[in-house]
Amino acid sequence: MADPKEEMFLDDPDALEAELDAALEDEEQEEFSAEELELDALRAERDELKDRLLRTLAESENVRKRADRDRREAEHYGSTRLARDLLPVYDNLQRALEAANKEENEVAAAVIEGVELTLRELLNVFSKHGVTPVVPETGDVFNPNEHEAMFEAPVPGTKAGEIIQVMAVGFLLHDRLLRPAQVGVSSTPAS
Repeated sequence: MADPKEEMFLDDPDALEAELDAALEDEEQEEFSAEELELDALRAERDELKDRLLRTLAESENVRKRADRDRREAEHYGSTRLARDLLPVYDNLQRALEAANKEENEVAAAVIEGVELTLRELLNVFSKHGVTPVVPETGDVFNPNEHEAMFEAPVPGTKAGEIIQVMAVGFLLHDRLLRPAQVGVSSTPAS
């Protein structure tokens, strides 16, 4: 017994050709779908790798910028500890001059001059490396960003928050406070 489909194809050769074309088209469509799926997978993988590459490039640029900033900061502020360690030397030279000026001893004039020259040279070295003194004057307004209040006292003729005594000079390293100036502040209430 013959298959009814085979009989139909025998009667109509165009139907056979149409059936063959449809089968070929289905097969090509399946191949096309498989290729399309594979192509989509490759595109997704490419996009993921591109994203990872861009993120890696951005991260490496950030690391480079951070390292450059750290290097500049180290150049600028790397001498902070040394500068802080030299501040007592400045204080001691300043005290020596103050003590010698009080006695006004002619015998020690050469020593006084040597101390003055040493203090001047120390200030020149400080200046060369960005260390600048913060020298408040009596009567200036207390600034907590540059001054440290060592005591408060009511002093007639002053306003609250005015500096009444300077005990130690402060210093800045470029724009950072190395040591605040130590001052006494008036606590006189407003009248």
